[in-house]
Amino acid sequence: MPIRLCSSSETRAQLLREAGIAFIQESVEFDEESIAASSPKNFVYQATVGKYEANLKAYGFEDYPLLVADTVVTSQNQILRKAKCKDDARNILMTQSGNITSIITCLIYHAKDKKIVDISKTDYLFADFDADDLESYLESGRWRGKAGACMVEGFCKSYIKEVRGYESTAMGLSVEVLQRFM
Repeated sequence: MPIRLCSSSETRAQLLREAGIAFIQESVEFDEESIAASSPKNFVYQATVGKYEANLKAYGFEDYPLLVADTVVTSQNQILRKAKCKDDARNILMTQSGNITSIITCLIYHAKDKKIVDISKTDYLFADFDADDLESYLESGRWRGKAGACMVEGFCKSYIKEVRGYESTAMGLSVEVLQRFM
């Protein structure tokens, strides 16, 4: 039986496809701007619960198990949200350049026989970003819609000096954790 991926993220959909997990993708949006959180972990948990409650109300979990996820990027004690413009993206990325960036993903999986809530983290130590490479990435617009303007599978990949955790967690869905419960 497929699961219902309650996310418009093509990256999350791709992770499920690559893991061989059948799914349908549809989602009710949730406004994260109203969240007041004291820490990145608390923020991502609140955002995931908000998305879960909105999608549970719309779809339930009787027909298909419900899967909801959210991701937050943090570096230098700052929550790095989705950039609003190119200058914002530049500032967010410069916060990560030469530093440790943590990507925290929360997921809620709710089937008839079980409900799982997981918060996983992947840490990246990045080398300093090359100024010309950064400007080229900013011009490409590929940072749009990405938490922390970060693409560990794209722009940031060549700057990774060290990784602790799963790449799937950093890409927005901890597939290795999910698979243990399915």
